Amino acid sequence: MNKYEQIAEYLQLFLDDEVRKTGISKVVVGLSGGLDSAVVAVLAHKVFGDDLLCVKMPSQYSSQSSLDDADELCRDFGLRNISCSIEPMLREYEAMNPDMDNLRKGNFSARMRMATLFDISARENALVLGTSNKSELMLGYGTLYGDLASAVNPIGDLYKSEVFELAEYLGVSECIIKKPPSADLWDGQSDEADLGYTYAQLDAAMKLYVDERLSREEIVGRGIDEKMLEMIISRIFRNHFKHKMPVIAKLTSRTLGHDFNYPRDITL
Repeated sequence: MNKYEQIAEYLQLFLDDEVRKTGISKVVVGLSGGLDSAVVAVLAHKVFGDDLLCVKMPSQYSSQSSLDDADELCRDFGLRNISCSIEPMLREYEAMNPDMDNLRKGNFSARMRMATLFDISARENALVLGTSNKSELMLGYGTLYGDLASAVNPIGDLYKSEVFELAEYLGVSECIIKKPPSADLWDGQSDEADLGYTYAQLDAAMKLYVDERLSREEIVGRGIDEKMLEMIISRIFRNHFKHKMPVIAKLTSRTLGHDFNYPRDITL
């Protein structure tokens, strides 16, 4: 059994356990036509079959290739899917706020998509699956209460470069694997252009800093670009608030997030 066969098997068991222990048997995932959502959708389909609903949520900034790629994935794997455009909401809000820059447009789009997805999950009595990978989570490259929101995330401990390899193992469409990563949040948006480095470069550094806990000096000594490393470290600490639930001021002896800590799967 190779590495990604083991990972895929484990993640399927993880999804089955974490979803069903809630008493819910259905899941929804936002399908963008990108790599991460494709991998989560394929994994979830192996576990839940037609109890998985993929939701496509295009806007006026979505590229036709992304829409086509999402459709191809659904055909290849027989994924049950619907389309629910956020374009009317986005256009209306942009009309009220003509000074919006690309970052605001991107954040608003991500939150509208997640609001839509959670509403559909309520209608379907389903849990929302997350699609953020470890590279994005560590760097804070995501929108709080937008694409970072979910009930269960199966790929949050896989770096982007590992998600590519898992996608290859799962047989995800080549058109999705080969295209440059983009969230289609505005015209011409590119993940790697935003970050300034390729995911391969970023992941190589983060594995040394995050997983192996090497010092700055040791990492630079292994040939990692020092400027990139400082950017990574700065982003990790600056965006740590995105990794946690809101901090609650402690006033009593039992406070959520401080010491009101029971196992998630406790049974009464």
